[in-house]
Amino acid sequence: MLLKTKPADVFVDRHNGPDEAAVAEMLRVIGVESIDQLIDETVPAAIRLKKPLNLPAALTERAFLAKFKGIAGKNKLFKNYIGLGYHDTQLPAVIQRNILENPGWYTAYTPYQAEIAQGRLEALINYQTMIIDLTGLEIANASLLDEGTAAAETLHMFHSLSKKKNATRYFVSEQVLPQTIDVLRTRATPIGIELVVGDHRTADLTDESLFGAILQYPAADGAVYDYTDFISKAHDNNLFVTVAADLLSLTLLTPPGEMGADAVVGNSQRFGVPMGYGGPHAGFLATKDAFKRVIPGRIIGQSIDAAGNKAYRMALQTREQHIRREKATSNICTAQVLLSVLAGMYAVYHGPQRIRQFASNIHALTRTLDTELHALGLEQANEFYFDTLDIQLESKELQTAIRQEAESAGINFRYFEQDGTAHVGISLNQNTEIEDVQDIVAVFSKVLGRDVRQVAQADEVEVTWTDNLIRKSEYLTHPIFNSHHSEHEMLRYMKQLENKDLSLAHSMISLGSCTMKLNATAEMIPVTWPEIGGLHPFAPREQAAGYTEIFHDLEKWLCEVTGFDAVSLQPNSGAQGEYAGLLAIKGYHDARGDQHRNVALIPASAHGTNPASAVMAGMTVVVVKSTEEGNIDVADLKAKAEQYADKLSCLMVTYPSTHGVYEETIIDICATIHQHGGRVYMDGANMNAQVGLTSPATIGADVCHLNLHKTFCIPHGGGGPGVGPIGVVADLAPYLSGHVLVDADGRTAGAVTSAPWGSASILPISYAYINMMGGEGLTQATRIAILNANYIKARLEEHYPVLYTGSNGRCAHEMILECRHFKKAGIEVEDIAKRLMDYGFHAPTVSFPVAGTLMIEPTESESKEELDRFIEAMISIRKEIAEVEAGRTDAKENVLKHAPHTAATVLTHEWTRPYTREEAVYPTEYARAYKFWPTVSRIDSAYGDRNLICSCTPIEQYTDAEEKLVETDKGPSY
Repeated sequence: MLLKTKPADVFVDRHNGPDEAAVAEMLRVIGVESIDQLIDETVPAAIRLKKPLNLPAALTERAFLAKFKGIAGKNKLFKNYIGLGYHDTQLPAVIQRNILENPGWYTAYTPYQAEIAQGRLEALINYQTMIIDLTGLEIANASLLDEGTAAAETLHMFHSLSKKKNATRYFVSEQVLPQTIDVLRTRATPIGIELVVGDHRTADLTDESLFGAILQYPAADGAVYDYTDFISKAHDNNLFVTVAADLLSLTLLTPPGEMGADAVVGNSQRFGVPMGYGGPHAGFLATKDAFKRVIPGRIIGQSIDAAGNKAYRMALQTREQHIRREKATSNICTAQVLLSVLAGMYAVYHGPQRIRQFASNIHALTRTLDTELHALGLEQANEFYFDTLDIQLESKELQTAIRQEAESAGINFRYFEQDGTAHVGISLNQNTEIEDVQDIVAVFSKVLGRDVRQVAQADEVEVTWTDNLIRKSEYLTHPIFNSHHSEHEMLRYMKQLENKDLSLAHSMISLGSCTMKLNATAEMIPVTWPEIGGLHPFAPREQAAGYTEIFHDLEKWLCEVTGFDAVSLQPNSGAQGEYAGLLAIKGYHDARGDQHRNVALIPASAHGTNPASAVMAGMTVVVVKSTEEGNIDVADLKAKAEQYADKLSCLMVTYPSTHGVYEETIIDICATIHQHGGRVYMDGANMNAQVGLTSPATIGADVCHLNLHKTFCIPHGGGGPGVGPIGVVADLAPYLSGHVLVDADGRTAGAVTSAPWGSASILPISYAYINMMGGEGLTQATRIAILNANYIKARLEEHYPVLYTGSNGRCAHEMILECRHFKKAGIEVEDIAKRLMDYGFHAPTVSFPVAGTLMIEPTESESKEELDRFIEAMISIRKEIAEVEAGRTDAKENVLKHAPHTAATVLTHEWTRPYTREEAVYPTEYARAYKFWPTVSRIDSAYGDRNLICSCTPIEQYTDAEEKLVETDKGPSY
């Protein structure tokens, strides 16, 4: 017997769903001889790459993890006391194992289909309640991207609300975190807002050109101020006031809401989320109830289902940019759901007493450190502080000596200058022990030539703040924060919520444009390594050699995939990438003296974030028509490009199109824009249909954002985290985002996010994916994605018309199914979406980009068996619709209109519906064997918007069994 040797553990075979036999059968159904023939009939020859991707050879999972362990080991894990919004913390192991490392949580999609997302929605309600309680305000959203962007969102919100119509200036305390000021300046400048940075104690609030102000609490240097008088005077002058606050400090300090703040923003990172060299972390935004109709981002609210039971869903969604487009005041497309769930669970697990004790311990140790440094003769500038000391030094030389000694001891402080004086900032954290204080004191003692004193732990420390700074109000009083403090109870609670959610662990999620592909375990493993999570984003670059290698490799590989010359990894969502890309185009035009070039041409079919981003970048949106075939109307585009030639800034285009077609005119389209002096921005939402076959540069684009949480396998996490880096051609590279605190490889443009490399700690996921796939594997993934989509099309098109196809009748990696004609029988596309839940599936994308349709994208990760199961569900639903069309089933009382069906619904003693219980919940044998039960019936969203409740259910509802839901808008409960 002759044995042949070849690799047996090939990752690409694990990533792609169909095996060799399945591929052969799928090709037969499609009607082609090979995948090569399918690709030739699908992707225009003019845009095909002429050579394969030049990427490193694919590694096995074991080889990659061994390699990456070495790279991560180059990062140095110092004790970090830098502060500035990032602090060492401890994620409880029960939460890490059962949420962060659990695909039942991290592979779920944004909860647009609320009936099968009740667990995640409850976790987000917990988060919102936590933010409301701690900030002292009345309403909060379900997270933003980070603290800097949350602050920028309030700037936009209050500018749009201001009655001072000619006011275009915004006061910013000089003690706001420097990275937040950086982001604020980036966001303010394109829309004509001027920042006035100064001392809040001497600010002239009577200036009629001001519309608002932002303060930091505690301040960047650690000082704690009572802002009550400032806020009162601001209100007297019709100014809105935002306070950026530290959540943990608010367990001891008077919350800004009680000082009169209009909004409170910040970062929930220190509630158990590792620093991760900058992200991802859930930013928060709380505000007054009066602003609930304009608050940006997503809000989770309470409503009722068809049976009258309490149910959660995303509220007030008409505010989102996908609907408002160029009229949107925000371009939030990705919340930080997974991170906000972690922070909320941290509060649930620890409860108010333990969290307050963490804060008390930190403050006590900071007081002890202050006493010890004072004994050494050092001057500490802050009269009142929580966790941060500001040490004023005699000279720059002394500062340098302290830094050298500290770093030799594995310690990082913050080093800065203020009014010509050298300072050292020291911020303690949840993990600081008395031994750490001893080590800090030893650093200063050695530099000053003093004997090192033994530091003693104080049993009690008196708080010396003024009375009006001491918090007196209660927080986290709801039972949810006072019931799960043992690990066993916490474990069960999280599992109960997980069981209410459908994720990729259950079945395929065939969302067009959202690419819910496999998030391989080997890709996820490094995320929780301390070498990845333990670095402060403002630590010296030499301590992050491992991260630097990851960044440079990933940038180089993404340049190869896109054909571009430079990449910025900073944007931490797709929308943020769009914005950064448009700013690069704007920077290019401005540098050439073409500030007047401000027109963005955007096809009518574009993602809703496109026009929203353009307006935020200071551009004027001009819509380009689509043809009946769903393509860009080239004649209309050329006419408008010529009409606005003198003002043309750019075209924003998605490729393949949002309609799932490779438009054959794309090269001509790009050339037309260039001919008239504009640049081409390509939305990379569908980049997974390009990789290895074509590229943005080949097509003619100048800049493209990449959704790493789509094409490159970072999980959606229930609606975030996301990463949206941008690639650009060489002459746009100088205008990529920089950072005020860290040299981002010499880039000097303003930051778009708080951290220099955005959500750095999840970049290893994409790094792993590219390493284990290699160039050939990435290309094969694209080919299989197109195969899977065309297989579904071939099997479904006789049941549901496919709205758009290419010239050879092929779709790209996704397709749109026509469902509008079902309205004649009274069946809406929403009915199909809800009925799919009974079959165990999440709906495809509903009514985007065409109202009344379904957009399906299977991805390459799904096996033929799973595709067939989904196809059979869709065919079965079509038969159910046919029964209604034929009049054999009542138009209102049918299995579609009542979907989804819960266990409680079918277990009722009296069944009066004109179909059987079995037809309701077991439509297939698979559903019978592996039933996923929705926990609520169809939700009444309109009721929830009329009766907006965005925090945990009021206590009285636990004591009054008769009352299922409040009847009027009582507002949030505390």
